[in-house]
Amino acid sequence: MSPVQRQLVVFDFDWSLADQDTDRWIFEVLAPDIRREMKTAKAEIQWTDLVAQSLQKAHSRGITKVAIENTLKIMPFHPAMVRAVSKLKADGKTTFFCLSNANSVFINTILESKGLELLFEEVVTNPAEWEPSGLLKLRRRVDPRGPQHTCTIGCSPNMCKGAELDAFLARHLPDYDRIIYVGDGTNDFCPILRLRSQDKVLCRSHRGLQKRIRDEGEKEGLKCEVEYWAGAWEIEEIFGTL
Repeated sequence: MSPVQRQLVVFDFDWSLADQDTDRWIFEVLAPDIRREMKTAKAEIQWTDLVAQSLQKAHSRGITKVAIENTLKIMPFHPAMVRAVSKLKADGKTTFFCLSNANSVFINTILESKGLELLFEEVVTNPAEWEPSGLLKLRRRVDPRGPQHTCTIGCSPNMCKGAELDAFLARHLPDYDRIIYVGDGTNDFCPILRLRSQDKVLCRSHRGLQKRIRDEGEKEGLKCEVEYWAGAWEIEEIFGTL
């Protein structure tokens, strides 16, 4: 095989780049009772909408922008992951793309706190912005009032990650020699079905993506190589070989 000259690394964010789930972490730290309500309500309310409603509740009881930002900055994020992505980016042949069901404020706040604000070529996620009142207003990436995506693989209504990966690749032609996808959740299954035999998914062990690969991978025609990891130090090892 000819050497790789142009490589793409796609990262999910929660439990993939970071060592926690941003949506849940905020409320576990600042308002555990709201987190408990979310655990019950998630069966009936679309997740992005539920997080938006929960942010409104937090704001109404006086939880501030500063408190939320400080909570994000202390969320677990392994130093080995910072080293791994920083070194690979510095090598010059790798483009990084973030594809996440979190939101733009959570992701950008954490990236800036780790010195990684320039890591990604693009961050595709749910849009969020601070209002003058201090409320963090969150919306689905796919507006529920407009045309909906047509994913049949099981993506959440707010975003089809497979379609978003296809769109990114179309915007960044020519094709990459190799794509590495780092993910953990069930919604990462759709985009990895787009990967080719020369590509690889780095799947975090014991989470939803591993189960879908095991149960549905062969049936759905998964072509890429699959490698499992548990800790960020293993990603650092793998990235050292790319």
